[in-house]
Formats: sequence, structure tokens, C-alpha cells
Amino acid sequence: MADLSGVLPDLTAECADLDALVAGRPDADWGRETPSPGWTIAHQIAHLAWTDDVATLAATDPDAFAAELEAAIAEFDVYVDRAAAERAAQPPAELLAGWRAGREALATALSAVPQGIRLPWFGPPMTATSMATARLMETWAHSQDVADTFGVQRPATDRIKHVAHIGVRARDYAYFARGEQTPAEPFRVELTGPSGAVWTWGPEDAVQRVTGPALDFCLLATQRRHRDDLALVAEGADADHWLDIAQAFAGPSGEGRKPGQFT
Repeated sequence: MADLSGVLPDLTAECADLDALVAGRPDADWGRETPSPGWTIAHQIAHLAWTDDVATLAATDPDAFAAELEAAIAEFDVYVDRAAAERAAQPPAELLAGWRAGREALATALSAVPQGIRLPWFGPPMTATSMATARLMETWAHSQDVADTFGVQRPATDRIKHVAHIGVRARDYAYFARGEQTPAEPFRVELTGPSGAVWTWGPEDAVQRVTGPALDFCLLATQRRHRDDLALVAEGADADHWLDIAQAFAGPSGEGRKPGQFT
């Protein structure tokens, strides 16, 4: 796993790629529906901007974050969607400027967190490195929604290793989120990155195994593609079931995408 100095530049690059997809678009494009039901392009950017700002609070003002957390717990089912909707109502130029300022503030805040300190969050506390990795994963996932909406084929980079790492590490959470029993034995995961590098997790002699393109695994774990449309291979019943429920994000599992939804 990379340290903060390795993650932050990749997070900045992911944000810049998404920025390039939306900057200069006519205002009407910001109102286009994305593959995430009920979310427009503006909602996608608004959600990222809100989450960046809340993460900055966690890194700089624990008391203010605690108040945000308390409010979220009180209205958990609607809180995140409402926060996105409120910002999505801003003029696109204002929304984009706010997101740009917020992500820069977050990078500065995370850089100032002492090593070993864990930041409060909506789930378990996280180190600054874990926080940056989570922000990269979410930015990458929402970028996919934006790219799909505009019909853009974005190039894959080895930055997705961070996304894959979260997807693998979140294996047990996928079972927990569905009230299922977590497999006792570890899995072996072998993924081939866009550069051809092979990334591995878990013991080499594990019976339960997942192999395939890293991009496909990331699309699966972020629920941006249906498993049937991906070239992932599972060996073992437990590994096979995991590919049906994998998720790299906290919270309830979404509906995901339908088979053949994208060509």
C-alpha cells in the first residue's frame, strides 16, 4: 500500500481528469441524467465537493465534524442525497469552483496530519493515507458515471491500483453489509493493471481465487459494470459469490448496473 506522498498526486490527477470532462460544458449538460438513478452530472460533482469538504473538517476540526456526523446519523437515509441535491442546485460555474477549492483544501489538510493519527469518519477512523485513497476511489467511480453519460471512453491508468486495493480490503464488508457470514479463509486476488503489471493480494496457495483485468475488478467493486460484462474469473464457490456482492464503498449496496447496459 502506498503512503500519502504516493496517493495524493494520484488523487490530484484523478480529479484533474474528471475536471477536464466537465469544464467548459454548457450548463444544460450539467442537468443530464447519469447512470446513477436520480443523479445528474451536477449531483455527481456536488457529492464529491461535499465529501471533500467534510473530509477536510475531519482532518482540521474534529468538533465540527462530530456535529456533521450527528446530523448524518439522525437522517442517514436521506442525508447524503440531500447534501448533493443542495449543491447541485448551484450554477455550474459556482459548483465547479467550489469543488476545485475544496479538493485543494483537502490535499493541504491531509498533508498536515501527523503520521499515525486516525481521522474520524462515518465508518471506522482512517489515516490520512486511507482517507486520500478513499477519495480517489470515489472520484474515479463518479468519473465513470460522467464519462458514461457523455459517451467518453476514458483511458485506464495504473492509478486504479488504489481502487483495487480498497475493493480487496473491503471483502469482508461486502458480506457484513448484506448480513452474510464472512468466509473464514483468505482469498488470492491476482489482477493485471493497464500497464501490464500484475498486482496480488492474499496467500499464493489460497483455494479461493479471483483473477482478471484490474480495470474490470474496479468497475465491479464500484458497481459501475455488471459482472456478466467483465472478464473476471473466480475459482471456488466463496470467491464466485464474492464477485456477485463485491463493493469498495461503505453503506448499503446499490442496484449496480444491468448486464449489457454499456457497450
